[in-house]
Amino acid sequence: MVAAASTRYVDPPKVRSGTLMVALLAACTAFQLNASMLSPALVTMAREFNADEVSVGLTQTAFFTSTALFGLFLPRWSDIVGRRKVMLLMLVGMTLGAAAAAVAPNMETLLVARAAQGVSGSIIPVCLLMLRTAVTDRKKYGTLMGVVAAVNGGIAGVDALAGGFLATTFGFRSIFLVITIVGVLATVLVFGFAPDSRPSAGTKMDWRGVVPLVAAILFLQLAVNETGKLSNANWAQIGLFILAGLGFGFLFYKLQGRTAQPLASPAMLKRRATWAMVLTTVLTMTGIFATVNGVVMSLAQNASAGFGLHADTASLLILTPYALIGWIVGPLAGRLAPIIGYRTVLRIGLMGSVAGITVLALWGVHSLPVLVGATIFLGLTYAGMVNIMLNGLGIVLSPKENPGFLPGFNASGFGLGAGLSFAILPAVQLGAGASTLSGYSLAMLVGAGITLAAFLMSLLIPKPANAELEE
Repeated sequence: MVAAASTRYVDPPKVRSGTLMVALLAACTAFQLNASMLSPALVTMAREFNADEVSVGLTQTAFFTSTALFGLFLPRWSDIVGRRKVMLLMLVGMTLGAAAAAVAPNMETLLVARAAQGVSGSIIPVCLLMLRTAVTDRKKYGTLMGVVAAVNGGIAGVDALAGGFLATTFGFRSIFLVITIVGVLATVLVFGFAPDSRPSAGTKMDWRGVVPLVAAILFLQLAVNETGKLSNANWAQIGLFILAGLGFGFLFYKLQGRTAQPLASPAMLKRRATWAMVLTTVLTMTGIFATVNGVVMSLAQNASAGFGLHADTASLLILTPYALIGWIVGPLAGRLAPIIGYRTVLRIGLMGSVAGITVLALWGVHSLPVLVGATIFLGLTYAGMVNIMLNGLGIVLSPKENPGFLPGFNASGFGLGAGLSFAILPAVQLGAGASTLSGYSLAMLVGAGITLAAFLMSLLIPKPANAELEE
């Protein structure tokens, strides 16, 4: 009786998909600027704060770790209290964090501000949940899902270029000022055009389960971050972090079986739609993320073993077209997904990515045109297909009674996989010779092998119900 009285509606009010997309794309753009616009400005930030680049890099770590932690439970909370409310909360927190970072007097304040911006980590999955509730036509939803998810791969490469220009011309604080302005605009648009929906209205949020789950992922993320220090890593500390993470994970699992309204029931955690989906995401990110953003970019700029490009030239030749082709292909992949199958598009993209990385490892290390061409091909297969399907499957595989948990859990898999990628592949490269062609090739081949493992794991992902056309 109480649960029925606590909600005023079952379905959200009808809304025009055009105005909804404007609001959702504004929110996604605001989040993506936080993720990608700062990368070219790290050197400038270190110089303006008179700090080393390692310390400045911690601000990025704080942001991505925070996104992974908030992403675990905010989508589920949005099912209960309202998706627009939680979206506005995320945007306001992110915008206030950006404003604080723009006027930060020291590194400590900047670190806290970046961590606060991480509250926005669930924006992409919550946007997709809102979109699926509002758009019932499967082909139309697939196309619009591709448009939204494509922003997660970069805003056609313009974001990184703009970040470098702003940092060089006006200083890094101008980047946070731009993010603040975009955040305010996105907040206004979401407030005005995004309908609210509460599919789990009346359900009690399982905060008792949130605590050990967040602790588990935090300790595992700390282990990954420490591993990324390579020869300077404290392996005893890494072992303790892993044990703590596994311990809190076990506690979370046990609590879920003893809770009347759990964050994720043991039955849901045992579903192939849950663990196969998340493991595919983690393995994919581990194999591909540092291959493109780390190994390839390092080779392009290496004057002795590589091609000696300047950082801005390397970004313009490699990262910009990589992001642009993904931005173009994403909506097309989303359109195809309900027709030929989400899993089919995912697997085509994964096998294409394995082929692309292999070409990079065997021939790209010797030829700049091949290096550029193969990376652009990865923009098509990974950024335009795999990334879109991983986001989309996290939505369409979610059970009706708990639509928010899997997208959030899957979003954290993106962050964990990216961290593992930058821990594993540089270690392989260092072991084989940090600035040698054999080191670059071996790191890429390991990335291809891990991506192949992601493809094999994807074979276990079940077919989503009510998301694909019958014929």
